[in-house]
Amino acid sequence: MRKGEIVRKTGETDICVSMDIDGRGNSTIDTGIGFFDHMLTLFSKHGLFDISVKAKGDLYVDTHHTIEDIGITIGQAFLKALGDKKSIKRYGVSTVPMDETLARVAVDISGRPYLYYDVELNMPLLGGFETETVEEFFRAFAFNGGITLHVELLHGKNTHHIIEAVFKAFGRALDDATRIDDRTCGVPSTKGLL
Repeated sequence: MRKGEIVRKTGETDICVSMDIDGRGNSTIDTGIGFFDHMLTLFSKHGLFDISVKAKGDLYVDTHHTIEDIGITIGQAFLKALGDKKSIKRYGVSTVPMDETLARVAVDISGRPYLYYDVELNMPLLGGFETETVEEFFRAFAFNGGITLHVELLHGKNTHHIIEAVFKAFGRALDDATRIDDRTCGVPSTKGLL
């Protein structure tokens, strides 16, 4: 059972996250940020992860602290759920279209956190969601989940479509990377450690 649960309380946020890597795409998301709830629901559905997120943050300031801290906690829950990483595929790549948009995400569950992010967004706000926090979410997830993550916009204009395609591609790439390959004994690394 590859499951992880993390609780994080700071002066800015109070977050409880649970993640089941081997789920069916079920989610219960309540961040107080409608658009972000939608994106996390898409990530869960397309990655086939069962995820619960309950978050309260200082949204009277802005959405930055809440979104970044959710990235931290989901990343930590993911890392905990992975356990010893034995027999995982390790790598995953997904290219997802959404109307005029095409986004690509590549993942390496390497134990070496890194984020390459090349996504230009035209609108700074969608509802109450500050779009520049998309990069902050992925950075927090990558560095707390111990993954190398590349997020690229190949083309697109509509900000909603771009962000949605990115979150769907992230779910699908991470699902691929976490799958068990029965041909792999131990961790998929010549070092013997991920």
